[in-house]
Amino acid sequence: MEMSLSDAVSESVNQQREMVEKLFEQIAEASRGDPGITRAPYGPDETFAHNVMSARAADLGLEIRTDAAANTYMTLPGRDRTLPPIITGSHLDSVARGGNFDGAAGVLAGLTAVAAIKKMGLTPARDITVMSIRAEESVWFQVSYLGSRGALGMLPDGALDVTRVDTGRTLAEHIAECGGDPNALRRGERYLDPTKIHAFVEVHIEQAPSLVEANVSVGLCTGIPGNFRYPNARILGRHDHVGTPRRFRQDAMMAAADIAMTLDRIWQDNESAGRPMAVTFGRFHTDTSVHGMTTIPGEFRFSLDVRAYSPEVVSDVEARFHAAIKEIEQRRRVTFELGSRAEAGVGEVSPNILRGLEAAAATLNIPTMHLGSPASHDAAAFAKAGVPMAMLFVRNENGSHNPEEAMDIGDFLKAASVLTHWLVTETSNGNVAREQH
Repeated sequence: MEMSLSDAVSESVNQQREMVEKLFEQIAEASRGDPGITRAPYGPDETFAHNVMSARAADLGLEIRTDAAANTYMTLPGRDRTLPPIITGSHLDSVARGGNFDGAAGVLAGLTAVAAIKKMGLTPARDITVMSIRAEESVWFQVSYLGSRGALGMLPDGALDVTRVDTGRTLAEHIAECGGDPNALRRGERYLDPTKIHAFVEVHIEQAPSLVEANVSVGLCTGIPGNFRYPNARILGRHDHVGTPRRFRQDAMMAAADIAMTLDRIWQDNESAGRPMAVTFGRFHTDTSVHGMTTIPGEFRFSLDVRAYSPEVVSDVEARFHAAIKEIEQRRRVTFELGSRAEAGVGEVSPNILRGLEAAAATLNIPTMHLGSPASHDAAAFAKAGVPMAMLFVRNENGSHNPEEAMDIGDFLKAASVLTHWLVTETSNGNVAREQH
């Protein structure tokens, strides 16, 4: 009796388990530290991971190319190569002392899906490209989505001249060292034309334990938050003796407390009104060179990340943030110096692709739940460029950006099965993912 598509997908994907486990271990071994995993962008460990994935792609007979930003493209050719391709993938860099699955799971899910499609003896109607993306983690260069924005010709002004926090060397230098072409990027050249991409789908581990809480293996992303960031802000007041009366003080720390509590109230108001968002002061400290128990702080430093799922909410919060600063400056007699500003647009999920992924999961009898992403992802850069986009999340016990990421390979294979089924369906019956916005 002929096997159904769902059974064929499940069987072919599950046959990749041993290879999946081997590749995860291979990239971990090269970048394992104490604790966790560190794959700095445009560094040797990230490059090693790219080479590992390329070697697997070569074993599968895929076409392998790189671009000026040193991203890697591994393509299963389709029957009609004039059709816009589907791209799937994610990043291979990590935060310092992070986990092994954040990002890498998406690249390996793409390769697993392609391997399963080949195992089933299928040739897609259009190209399917697995993309290993550089430099997604903004902590290193203080700019989001460097690899994907470079591919799309969307690098912000000055990005090539920013320096990596640990090396002090520019992004342009790092890209050139990894075989890329920063001059082409400086000219605004792009490898990917957004109007000629059928869809972008990214698999990623969940970054808050929502799937764990719900006991569900796979999540369907409903949106990626946009954000504004101030990586190196400071407040200037005046250092004084601890006994100085309040009316004479220019206390930078108290001003910092004011702005933090103001943003927390704004956050609470939005959450109560059904507008999810998040405020994070990643660094929040006095000047360590002069602070002390008997000194009123005359300087305070902080970083700020504010994110929300609506561009209107992002804009409104930033406007209220600046208004609060003016009031605090006058009342506390301090000065805010916010420094450089960065931003990322809201990533809107394609309803058509979301419905297709829902249908694939239902056919495979894999329970799913809708899940707004708490974090930023390369998929948002594709969405901002106008490419139809969606994401799948894999249950992950201990969140991400820490050494204790605990993705189960069985859960990973379920997400890869949903991706594979959708790819087969999308490239065999002429469905059109692109929609009018």
